[in-house]
Amino acid sequence: MIAVNYSNVRSNFKAYCDKANNDLETIVITRKQGGNVVMLSEDEYNNLMENLFIRSNKKTYERLIESMAQLKKGKFQARELSDE
Repeated sequence: MIAVNYSNVRSNFKAYCDKANNDLETIVITRKQGGNVVMLSEDEYNNLMENLFIRSNKKTYERLIESMAQLKKGKFQARELSDE
């Protein structure tokens, strides 16, 4: 996570956008008034929203955790997927 002031971001906006996307860096834009702002890539944002959605449903989250545990124990069966 990088904290940088608003003026610096404004004058180097492309570089910070590239850093957020290419390095998956979270950038906190600090401001004297009005509160700080967080910049992150769209991929990181989508991942965050997906995690929040999965965790918001207790049954879905528990099924995911159980599935991961089964996978780690080798209790899975590989299958071919059809294009149909």
